[in-house]
Amino acid sequence: MPEERAAIDTDRPSAGRIYDYVLGGRHNYAVDREFAEQQLRELPQMRMGMVNNREFLRRAVRYAVESGIRQFVDVGSGLPTQGNVHEVADEVAPGECRVVYIDNEPIAHAHAQILLEDTADPERHYALFGDYFDGPELWQRVLDEGAIDPDEPICLLIVALLHFMPDEHQPGAPLAYYRDQLPPGSLLALTHISLNVEDNEVQDAFQTVAGQYTNRATLPLTQRSRDEIAGFVGDFEFVEPGLVWLPDWRPDTTNTTDAAESNIVGGVARKTKK
Repeated sequence: MPEERAAIDTDRPSAGRIYDYVLGGRHNYAVDREFAEQQLRELPQMRMGMVNNREFLRRAVRYAVESGIRQFVDVGSGLPTQGNVHEVADEVAPGECRVVYIDNEPIAHAHAQILLEDTADPERHYALFGDYFDGPELWQRVLDEGAIDPDEPICLLIVALLHFMPDEHQPGAPLAYYRDQLPPGSLLALTHISLNVEDNEVQDAFQTVAGQYTNRATLPLTQRSRDEIAGFVGDFEFVEPGLVWLPDWRPDTTNTTDAAESNIVGGVARKTKK
């Protein structure tokens, strides 16, 4: 596990707290708010992307529950905000779904524990302090909690996480391990920054924002092509409509803006092979 990924520095902007602030949350500091506003001036579409990402999460969870899945593992869950996984799942199937939240930032983990104490069922919902790169050790801890049955389909959520992992950290390796642990019928929900290649201004602005994340925030920021992102699902098969701009993934309402302005793609893929 790269050391810099586990370190937490409340004197620098945090990716999770920036996301929380843009979504209207309360778990952030002045340094996060100042940084976020600076980046939003540089790349206003960033707000749309973050909002669309949260809306995708809700739709993906509903889709999974409606498909019969009752188990969720949310890796890199971040700070709690409106529409958390267990809340959305229980709206569709009250009292049936089990959720494990995982984050490697102590502040996010602490707030998740507080949220679960107030709103969740301790027999079905858990928050673990752990890192995506821990692989087998992390998965064993998930199973040791007792909420997840490894023989029943699971929805693995890797939402707005991998674009904070540059290629040199080989983020595909842990995900390949997690995919192998999932039984057939499981789902992988994934989102990732992918720029609109037809918009040169956005590409230039993103490079500035990415440089600020790398130099000033706790995590770097990486964009990837749609083909590179699709490679993270391995031999899983994307459900319709595939890997698309987030507003285009099974929208609840008709889109009124250009979906490409989100600059984030997402999809849900199903494991069909053993």
